[in-house]
Amino acid sequence: MHFLPEKLDEYVVAHSQEEPELLQQLTRETYQKILQPIMLSGPYQGRVLSMISKLIRPKTVLELGTFTGYATLCLAEGLQDDGEIHTIDVNEELVDFQRKYFNKSSFGNQIHQHLGSAIEIIPKLDLNFDLVFIDADKPNYVKYFHLIIDKLNPGGIILSDNVLWHGKVIEPLDEKDLSTKAVLEFNTLLKNDKRIETVVLPIRDGLTISRKI
Repeated sequence: MHFLPEKLDEYVVAHSQEEPELLQQLTRETYQKILQPIMLSGPYQGRVLSMISKLIRPKTVLELGTFTGYATLCLAEGLQDDGEIHTIDVNEELVDFQRKYFNKSSFGNQIHQHLGSAIEIIPKLDLNFDLVFIDADKPNYVKYFHLIIDKLNPGGIILSDNVLWHGKVIEPLDEKDLSTKAVLEFNTLLKNDKRIETVVLPIRDGLTISRKI
């Protein structure tokens, strides 16, 4: 989804850092072999994620929603030398695809895959995190927030994707639309929770940055 006029959006992309070759390969294979390739973060948002991670220099990262591993690799670019990413996804069929590209990168040993429900896995992770990226099933966004907030280090960052949800957040709500309802509730939670400070960026489908105070 583009919030800028197309030509201006193209200018922004053209004058931002180029997408690494490995991620170009991952994108091509995702579009060739995987259903719903639109779920990829994409080159521009990927460079945004990479830049934020490089600014933070996290030692521990938690990602909810791996898909084919594009955003995982972008976030890994900012890791400390001894840092690690824990990424969670429910799709067993994508595990080997993800690992192939993780191992092609220089971060393979730093990326730990977890298969299953994030709601069940997060409490079992005996770690605190410097950076969390939420990009999974929207109806559970609020639950994810409550599970991770106490595991987030002071000054730590939560990045939340799809917070504008194709523009549906400003349209009349269909009570049967559980995903939009959940995104609206989540956005209100981030705005009002006193433990964090939040800013929404109109990048692609909306990306929120929340910093733990």
